[in-house]
Amino acid sequence: MKKTALVVCPGRGTYNKPELGSISANIGENNPKISNFIDQVDSVRRELGRPTVSELDGMDLYKSRVHQAPANAASLIYAAGYADYLAINRDHYDVVAITGNSMGWYTAMACADCWTADTSMRLVNSMADLTAGGAGAQFIYPLVNHEWQLDPTLMARINEQLQRFAGDLAMSIRYGGYAVLAGTTAACEAAMQALPSIDDRFPLLLPGHAAFHTTMMNEASQTALATWPAALFRAPSVPMIDGRGHIWQQRVTNPSALQQYTLGHQVTQTYDFSKAIEVGVKEFAPDHIILLGPGSGLGGAVAQSLIGIGWRGLRSKAEFVAQQESEHPFVLAMGLPEQRALVTN
Repeated sequence: MKKTALVVCPGRGTYNKPELGSISANIGENNPKISNFIDQVDSVRRELGRPTVSELDGMDLYKSRVHQAPANAASLIYAAGYADYLAINRDHYDVVAITGNSMGWYTAMACADCWTADTSMRLVNSMADLTAGGAGAQFIYPLVNHEWQLDPTLMARINEQLQRFAGDLAMSIRYGGYAVLAGTTAACEAAMQALPSIDDRFPLLLPGHAAFHTTMMNEASQTALATWPAALFRAPSVPMIDGRGHIWQQRVTNPSALQQYTLGHQVTQTYDFSKAIEVGVKEFAPDHIILLGPGSGLGGAVAQSLIGIGWRGLRSKAEFVAQQESEHPFVLAMGLPEQRALVTN
């Protein structure tokens, strides 16, 4: 009997040094669907005058200025994520819903067949160029304690900065146990200076990130809406959960509404990843959550989202870790070899 799965797609910044070579590793699994997909992606990148994802992924050394260049990073993250989606063993898993974090929404759209493969790659490149060219900055700060339980004091600190810089600073992403804030460079710098340091790491400025998911992206949004018409969009083949927790159902989705959300609200308003996970597990009650690569960085935020709602009685990091170390882990990260094997074999 098949197991049901909620698939989660990673967002911007997840293709890092440890992920170098992950796409070629996927191709090495001898899955013709993956090989054909990467060939398509590479063809579009050549046509756009950009280095192919195969070239970037196959480099001997990871170079931040190359691999983290917005359009390169976006293409690598999209290609690796969609290749992982193709690698899921459909004889064992029934994908009942798909969601993603931030830029992962574009990967989710591709996985759900809302665009052609050619349009997906072109749009991913276009949106990376448009949004990364925007002003402002983005940083991250924890909202939970060491057991991944919400700490009201930390939330109060964030709310204080949001009120202090109202209009210049906003909640960009609700990311499990973290708040991702974005706004003007001056407001971000001042807020980071005001927030007490945690673990000698936070507040953490996200390099190369603009004020994503804020009204500072309005110009990028308007350009995208004028560039990518609703005619290129279609209803999903699998239900999708967006950054508001809204479910886009099969066959009944209006392509124009999907275009307006994807290139409008999703670009300029808060992306509530935590809510998407909550809706995903409550509405679809999956047997597993499958995290697409590259990497496995989504795991913490997903676990914190589950702990936040007490899913399956989870109340702490220790309980989540114990569950994951059991014979039947609930969350399966394809970026981890031992868990990938459970998904692909």
